[in-house]
Amino acid sequence: MVRIASTQPRKQRKARYNAPIHARGKYMNAPLSHELREKYEKRSFRVVEGDVVKVLRGDYRGEEGIVDGVNTEKGTILVHGVSVTKVDGTEVPRPVYASVVEIVKLNLKDKLREERLEGRK
Repeated sequence: MVRIASTQPRKQRKARYNAPIHARGKYMNAPLSHELREKYEKRSFRVVEGDVVKVLRGDYRGEEGIVDGVNTEKGTILVHGVSVTKVDGTEVPRPVYASVVEIVKLNLKDKLREERLEGRK
């Protein structure tokens, strides 16, 4: 992970934008819903494909959908149902930052992910 010593916003942003892709996964965390917080005793967790999330900010506030894709390079996720209409009438998925969604239901098909959640208990 990239260690940022400075408190200056410009250096914080620069470190984030210039971070290697394997370290950018750290920025793909989203807060858990209150029910999941109580169950797993964790505040946030990494978003993966298959999670059900609720958008908390922007024009799509309140929309719930399954995560269709995760782009660690840009730090965005694609949520099913969150899309914009282009001039020619086609629907295109609208990327959303992971920090502006709340995880409502976790995709626990990966056993390692389940172990990470249970690890704190």
